[in-house]
Amino acid sequence: MPLAERRGVPHHLIDFVSPWVNFTAADWARAAIEKIEEIEGRGHSVLLVGGTGFYLRALRQPFFDSPPTDENLRARLTRIRAQRGPEHLHRILQKFDEAEADKLGPRDWPRVQRAIEFCLQTGEPISRQRPVQPEPPPLASRIQIIALSPLRQELYARINQRAETHFANGLVEEVRRLLDEGVPANSNALGAHGYRRVVEFLTGQRDLASVVEQTKLDVRHYAKRQLSWFRHERDVRWLEGFGEDREVQARAFALIQGHDQ
Repeated sequence: MPLAERRGVPHHLIDFVSPWVNFTAADWARAAIEKIEEIEGRGHSVLLVGGTGFYLRALRQPFFDSPPTDENLRARLTRIRAQRGPEHLHRILQKFDEAEADKLGPRDWPRVQRAIEFCLQTGEPISRQRPVQPEPPPLASRIQIIALSPLRQELYARINQRAETHFANGLVEEVRRLLDEGVPANSNALGAHGYRRVVEFLTGQRDLASVVEQTKLDVRHYAKRQLSWFRHERDVRWLEGFGEDREVQARAFALIQGHDQ
């Protein structure tokens, strides 16, 4: 039966973390492993749905142990980035961990900032600790990746329309409410596409029209990076089209059933 016709499929790990918690890819991977084992223990199969390749990689190859986020330290580094730009953070990392800085671009500020945090919290460069990784979980070898590759022009049109829909459905009001409730403007929750641009609007850095257009551009760029990411992942099966296409669904289920057998 096509996926679009199925009903009552349980969804897990959605809307389960408070916006006050800076939840990381490693945190998600640990929660996902626990949930997958619980579901498979009941005799069911699991579909991981989404396009965040970094999270999938965290599940297939767990990261090395690292200290929990120091929110005060992160806030200080975020202020530095806001005042002096991500390139300045990259120069700081070059002083602490030249090997790691050489691997990361100046604009890749999330990983640059995390590498600085790691060094300041542990006294060790993150590049020296990265090789010390735990073994992949047993389920890692059973993961089959199916990626969609729709026509780029139609993909971008859908992204633009979805952004318009998000704003029409109250995205600005949602972000305003979260800020009023005390969620930090620089939190992970408000760093997502759309949300961070609305924060810029509510803090007087952009007008609303600019926020909508920049959100569309952000997501289009992200979609392009997703496609590039998965083209560099191993053993990816590509399907041309969108997920609601009946033919794409049939081919996807055939791949899944053949993998299970």
